[in-house]
Amino acid sequence: MLQLLRCVPRVLGTAVAGLCVAAPSQPLPRLLQPASRLCARPFGLLSVRAGSVQPPSLLRPRGPCACGCGGLHTEGDKAFVEFLNDEIKEEKKIQKHKSLPKMSGGWELEVNGTEAKLVRKVAGEKITVTFNINNSIPPPYGEEEQPSEGQKVEEQEPELTSTPNFVVEVTKDGSKKALVLDCHYPEDEIGQEDEAQSDIFSIKEVSFQSTDDSDWKDTNYTLNTDSLDWGLYDHLMDFLADRGVDNTFADELVELSTALEHQEYITFLEDLKGFVKSQ
Repeated sequence: MLQLLRCVPRVLGTAVAGLCVAAPSQPLPRLLQPASRLCARPFGLLSVRAGSVQPPSLLRPRGPCACGCGGLHTEGDKAFVEFLNDEIKEEKKIQKHKSLPKMSGGWELEVNGTEAKLVRKVAGEKITVTFNINNSIPPPYGEEEQPSEGQKVEEQEPELTSTPNFVVEVTKDGSKKALVLDCHYPEDEIGQEDEAQSDIFSIKEVSFQSTDDSDWKDTNYTLNTDSLDWGLYDHLMDFLADRGVDNTFADELVELSTALEHQEYITFLEDLKGFVKSQ
């Protein structure tokens, strides 16, 4: 019996060897296949069939125009230039002032781009008013003035008016300090007809700044008028009025700022047209 069991491994080994000879060896299947990659081509390329001569318009490279200038000209640019031409003509047609209006009271005007400065000297004092027309036009409609449904916006479009914040700087001869008053136009006061009842501009902040410093320092004390005593506030307004900064001045400043803003807007449109049209 023991001798019979010893023969079993030999028989099995011989059988296995026979099977290996009978069947050709094949590699075992790989258990982990690499994940298939997502297509990284643009979807537009998938529509280009092999051998096609004309690619889709979205994929067609934009080359120089046929005029030989080497620049890029599109139908959109052409329509844009035509629109700007019409816009410039309309803006020049409604332009009230071909030149900037003058301020009464002996103010001298200096303009540097969008920034304007008015200077006046009175009895040993120099009054300087500075303003910038950028972002000076309030929204054409308030929350309660939106055009009703069915009405044309063109019929209700109000006249655009520039009401910039302005800074009044008062310096005295021989003094190294300047009294600086930051003023603005409250929205509810703009366009008021009864000037005797209320001021059309307000003082927002008051501070002293050194005349030796080109840039004013935020470390200097600044008085906010929101919580200011009305008596002190009235005296500050009278102080400005005595130096020519009153309601008449504020009205003329709005007219000057509006004319300057419109002038700069037309210049911007002309520059934009030239840029789009340039070769």
